[in-house]
Amino acid sequence: MRLTNMSDYAVRLLIYLGSHRERLCTIAEIAQVYGISEPHLMKITHRLAQRGWIRTVRGKNGGMELAHEPGEIRLGALIRDMENDLALVECMGADNHCILSGCCGLKPIVAGAMKAFMDHLDAHTLADVIPPVPPAAIRIAPERVAARA
Repeated sequence: MRLTNMSDYAVRLLIYLGSHRERLCTIAEIAQVYGISEPHLMKITHRLAQRGWIRTVRGKNGGMELAHEPGEIRLGALIRDMENDLALVECMGADNHCILSGCCGLKPIVAGAMKAFMDHLDAHTLADVIPPVPPAAIRIAPERVAARA
C-alpha cells in the first residue's frame, strides 16, 4: 500500500506550518522548500482549507496557518480526508466486479489490515511528527521573514 502524493504533500505542508507557528506561510515558500510545483500545492492547500485543517489569509501579507493545535490533528483523520480511495482490493470498492466476491476470504483480511493501519495513524497527531527543531531544509531564510513583517 502506498499513500498518494496528495496525502504525502498534505502532511509535509502541515509539518511546515506546524514548524512555523509564529507567522503565516506562503505556497511559494513551501513549494520551493519541498520542490513541489506551486499549482499542485495550491490544489492541496485549497482542499486542506475547505476541510478545515488550515486557515488562509488573502492579500499582500497573506498566507496560511494551522487551523488547530498540532496535538489536535489526528493523522488518521487527515489521511482519510486526503485519500480518494482506500479500497486496497477491488472487492472493497464501490465498483466491485470481482467474480470471487462472496466466496473469497481476502476481503476481511485486507479490511482488518486497513483498520489496524488507520487505528495506528489515529493514535498519532501532527505534534508527533513535527521535529523539535526544524531541519535546515524547512527553515526559511531570516530575510524572507523580515520582508513579510
